[in-house]
Amino acid sequence: MFKAVIFDFDGVITDSEVLHLRAFNKSLEPFGVGLTTKEYYQNYLGFSDFDCYKTLIDNGLLKVGRERIGEIIKQKSAIFEELTKTEGRMIEGVHEFLVMLQDNGVPMAICSGSLLVEIELMLDEANLRHFFKTIVSAEQVKKGKPDPEGFLLTLEKLNDGCAVPINADQCVVIEDSHWGLEAGNAAGMHTIAVTNSYDAGQLTMAEKVVARLSDLSMDDLRQLCA
Repeated sequence: MFKAVIFDFDGVITDSEVLHLRAFNKSLEPFGVGLTTKEYYQNYLGFSDFDCYKTLIDNGLLKVGRERIGEIIKQKSAIFEELTKTEGRMIEGVHEFLVMLQDNGVPMAICSGSLLVEIELMLDEANLRHFFKTIVSAEQVKKGKPDPEGFLLTLEKLNDGCAVPINADQCVVIEDSHWGLEAGNAAGMHTIAVTNSYDAGQLTMAEKVVARLSDLSMDDLRQLCA
């Protein structure tokens, strides 16, 4: 039985992946490091900020100690915030889909590798915050995607105060990357991919792939969890 939807944020609700790449590169400039678009989408897009910088350090590209990651993340977050004020936008079809779920009484949550301040900034500017019962962000988990920790924590928060708990297999996860889909599958949830960041051929681990969220119906969601 279908009971809830858990969304990734960047690349699913907001068209912000390119802004994250620009913010990453701006924060890396003082260290003489930069990521190409191909490198970012192939190797880093699904990571939290911490895991992205940690991987760069571990690979010998960013030559600083891990103790400086927090400082660099703060700089990147400030850059990203400025970019979103002028260039952030919601993906077409998202609002219609959220309204459909709300009209059908479906609880909604976000599980993202982004920071909470970044997520809430964009949701508030788009007037979408009220749709989501809970948000789980990068700073709330120890392991980012593809680890299922974030999705399991999101489900725990969705169940807070519920008389009848929602089971993992009653949740639909919506993602734009294989990292997120792996995490959703590992959490025992059903998965849908949207082709906002990768083409359908790279998202085959999803149970269903769509071009935009407004292509989905309530029947589609119910059938996944049947």
